[in-house]
This record gives sequence, structure tokens and C-alpha cells, in this order.
Amino acid sequence: MASSLTKDSVTPGTPGSEKTFFGHPRGLATLFMTEMWERFSYYGMRALLPLYLVAPGGLGLSAGTATAIYSVYVSLVYLLTMPGGWFGDRVWGPRKTVAVAGGIIMLGHLTLALPSSGTFYAGLGLVAIGSGLLKANISTMVGQLYDGPDDPRRDGGFTVFYMGINLGAFGAPLIIGTVGENVNWHLGFALAALGMGLGVAQFLLGSRHLAAQSSVVPKPLSAAEKTTTLRKAAFWAVVAAVFYAIVGFTGHYTLNWVLVPLTLLGVIVPVMVLTRIRRDKSLDTAEQSKMSAYIWFFAAAAVFWMIYDQGGSTLSIFAGSSAENSVLGWEFPVSWYQSVNPVLIMALAPVFAWFWLALNRRGKEPSTIVKFASGLVLVGASFFLFLAPLSIADGGHKAAAMWLVAIYFTQTVGELLVSPVGLSVTTKMAPVKYASQMMGVWFLAVTAGDATTGLLSIAGVDLNRMGIVALEAMLAVVAGAAVWMYRKKVKALMGDVR
Repeated sequence: MASSLTKDSVTPGTPGSEKTFFGHPRGLATLFMTEMWERFSYYGMRALLPLYLVAPGGLGLSAGTATAIYSVYVSLVYLLTMPGGWFGDRVWGPRKTVAVAGGIIMLGHLTLALPSSGTFYAGLGLVAIGSGLLKANISTMVGQLYDGPDDPRRDGGFTVFYMGINLGAFGAPLIIGTVGENVNWHLGFALAALGMGLGVAQFLLGSRHLAAQSSVVPKPLSAAEKTTTLRKAAFWAVVAAVFYAIVGFTGHYTLNWVLVPLTLLGVIVPVMVLTRIRRDKSLDTAEQSKMSAYIWFFAAAAVFWMIYDQGGSTLSIFAGSSAENSVLGWEFPVSWYQSVNPVLIMALAPVFAWFWLALNRRGKEPSTIVKFASGLVLVGASFFLFLAPLSIADGGHKAAAMWLVAIYFTQTVGELLVSPVGLSVTTKMAPVKYASQMMGVWFLAVTAGDATTGLLSIAGVDLNRMGIVALEAMLAVVAGAAVWMYRKKVKALMGDVR
């Protein structure tokens, strides 16, 4: 994408003050392109992942195992944003952390490109670690480009940055997916590595435009803390190595020995983190009340993401085996379905922003609680829609592609009601003490939702069965109704937050 660089006068001392990127600091172009290429590599690999796992020419796994692996992988990416943020704050600083993270992601994709099942899981682990490190720190650097939270360009800057995410997510399945499905799976993964390599290269070349603050470690570890942290890390690494060595040498090792602990971690850690913050006696009464309200939003979001993220696993696997993936006689790769959501986000996000402003002027904008409840009902409705193509497939026919597009459309509208609202309410309700950690807490809702999907798959639940799909749909609708019914109670707990 060609950048728009114009000479404008901006606040002296702002990084890139000689030139701007769509009226924003020049450093935004660097971060925009870094995030675009990172999302290109991430979503391209993600579009291929479940298809490769079940393909006869891939790993040839069952749909249940493939869904479990996919769900554990996605939950890990979001779980690792918390230690990723910790690294940026305490060890390397945001700029160095992002540069290292990009290198780890690229190495992970290159490892995935090797034609060996043994290295495949190592590659997934590297991409998850790198993504967690990068995701937690790159948004911080966007904020550092502006003159504090009151800079009038700040919200617009994050909007431009968000477009980079969706551009990368839109293009990846079309390019990486096509090559992976039609030419060679491993070449597709290699293209993801190339994309991340381009992102790292332009980040290093353009880092001079970033804020000087991005190289600073905000709260560096003391010598004593470093020693303690290394000892704890070494201890748990040895425990894990010994445990898995015993399991392996005794002949009991299966993939579930890795998947089960990781999925349990994805459910337990979010609960522990929320419980610790809620029970922190240093919080005042108002902050504790807001955290009680926040738990409602968190639980609702976990249900939402549990269903929503199956768009990349359950729906994709169904499309590969039971859908007529063609329009007007023209066939397209299954991975292309993953481009539907980002293109709809880019088309609908401005419409929603205008719509909320128009309602707000008339005093009729729905509350945060109503938006959240509506998003849950919509994601439930998307799985009620899913029952139609499932029924068609059960009758021995191929389901039309437009059924799947309708499902993705419904989920996207739900996402626009839940995701931006959830991010906003997280920043508004965060206790002062945990202000910098709460965004990581919000991402843990994704972890909890995907880990639950993983546990169901490991337990042998067929997520493509009509009964299970109907139950999930009903769960989301009931959760949405519960949030709406208890809206007055939640509103009271929220205090001055609206």
C-alpha cells in the first residue's frame, strides 16, 4: 500500500515531525506496515492450519484433533500477550521486544515450512510466542507517538493502525491460502515467513521515526528480580523436561499430553488473574465494584469468542468437506472464506461509527451492556444459521457458499458490537493499579473461549454435529439474554462508567 506522506506542521519534537502519514506522525507508517505484514503472516498461516491438519497430503488428522490444535494455538497467542507485555515493561522495552518477536515469528513460519510433522508443532509454538510478544507491545508504541491521551489525533491514529491489521488479514488467505492449497502446503507457510521478514525489515529501517520512549524499559528488573525470575523459569523448565522425558521413555506419550495441559492453562489462568485482581484489598470500593461488573463482560466475551473463533476451524473444516466452494461456477480455495471477515470489518466499521454518533446526538445510543448482549445474540444466531448447511450436508448434498458467507457476516456484525466496546470498557473500568495490565486481561477472554473449544474437541465432542452446534447457539443467546436481563445490576456495579 502506498503511503501518503505530506509536509504538515505538527507538535515540535513529535517523531517524524517533518513528514506525516495521513496527517499522523511518520512513525505510524512504520508500525502500520509492521502490523500489516505480521497479520498477513499470522492470518495466512491460520487460514491454512486446520485445512493442512486434516488434509491427506498434510498431517491427515481427524477434524476433532485439528480443531483442538487450532484452538490451543489461538488461545496461546492471546495468553502469551501478558508475559509479552511484561517483557516489554521489565526486560527489553517495546521496540526491542517487537523486533525480536518478529524474528521469532519468521523463524516459526520457516519451521512450519519444513516437510516434517516433528518440526511442525515447534513452528506453531514459535509463532505463538512471537505473536504474544509483538501483540502486547506494538499498540503501546502507537500510543507513544502522540502527545498524551488528549492528543486529538490519537483515536484516528489507532483507527489507521486497525486498518493495517485488516488489510493484512484480508490479503493473506487470498495469497498464502491459494498457494498453500493449490501448489504446496509448505510453500504457503514459507510465504508467511516472507511476509513477516518484510515486516521486520521495514520496522528496522523505519524505527528512527518511532518515539524515543519506545526504546526505554519502563520498569527494569533489579538484579535480585532477574536472579529470582531466571531461577523460577529454570526450575519449571527442568520440571517440564523431566516429566515429558518420563512420559516419552515409558511409551505413554500422545499429543494429548501437550494439548490437555495447555487447554487447562487457558481456562485456569484467566480465572486466577481475574480472581486476584478482584480480591486485591488495596482497591477501593468503587474499583472493586467495577471489577465485579467487568466479570460479566469477561464471561460474555469468552462465550462470544468460543463460537466466533470456530469460523477458522469448525466452519473451515466443514467448508473443505461439505460445501460447494464456488460462485457462478467459479471455484475458489476454502481458505478464501477467511478473507470475508476482514473485508466486512473494513466496510462496516465506518458505518457503525457513524451510526453510533448519529444515535448519540439524539440521545438514543444503546448502552455498553445492550451492545454486548446484542453481540452475543448475533453470534448465537450465526450458529443457528449454521444448522441449515449442516442439514443440507446430512442429506448428502453440498451446501452453497453463500450460507457460510451469511454466517461470517452475522458474526462480523456481532464482533463490531463486542470487540471495540469490550476494549473501550476495559480501559474505562480498569483499576488504576492495573491500568497497563487490563488490556492483557481482556485478551484472556479469547484465551478462555478458545481453550474451552479445545477441551471439548479433546473430549471427543464433534463440533460439526447439529445438536452440539444448536447447544452452542443457545448458550450464546441465553448468555446475551442474561446480560440484558441483569443490565440494571451491572450498570449499578459500573458506577460512573457508561
